[in-house]
Amino acid sequence: MADQQARLSWRDGTVPVSDQFDDPYFSIQDGLAETEHVFLAGNDLPARFAPGFRVAELGFGTGLNMLAAWRAWEAAGQEGPLRFTSFEAFPMVPADMAKALEAFPAIAPWAARFLAEWSGTGRCDLGSLQLEVIAGDARMSLPEWTGQADAWFLDGFSPAKNPELWGEALMAEVAAHTAPGGTAATYTAAGFVRRGLEAAGFEVTRIPGYGRKRHMTRAVLP
Repeated sequence: MADQQARLSWRDGTVPVSDQFDDPYFSIQDGLAETEHVFLAGNDLPARFAPGFRVAELGFGTGLNMLAAWRAWEAAGQEGPLRFTSFEAFPMVPADMAKALEAFPAIAPWAARFLAEWSGTGRCDLGSLQLEVIAGDARMSLPEWTGQADAWFLDGFSPAKNPELWGEALMAEVAAHTAPGGTAATYTAAGFVRRGLEAAGFEVTRIPGYGRKRHMTRAVLP
């Protein structure tokens, strides 16, 4: 599966939609604002940033979440690099990423720096960001990962359309690769996702979602 690339359609010429999962990559309303609400605020970022901070993510997509986190890291004046690891089954080709990210001029400087170095998968040293995108099915690759995260961005496609990325066994692997006191956040409030996180040992709360999504999920590993 690692060799498979994302197949896209474009809604209104600007919003990429996954043909594999029939689901858009980001909010039609404002994907960047949603990322900041769900994944940054949902993990108490940037307040929790500290030297050596590690973020891990299920679903790299357009790279939008990474770029928002990187921008916040630099704005917070942190020393040393933010370490960001993402697991992606269907990597998007850089040209499609560039087209999608044009919708967010606020992160254009970071997108330009990233795309100038990005080959599509693997590792990328951007100075204040150390990025690794691990291609393939996360159910196979996450158990083999030797790292840990202080914060998780759980951003697979809709659980109704992509249940493989939300199963209890994978949530247990997320917990196993979370530092004590670490957190996870996701836009979904699906009951089976919350129960899977709870079974994995997280303390799970449902908090207000972004835009038309009434609720989202925040989880803390005691």
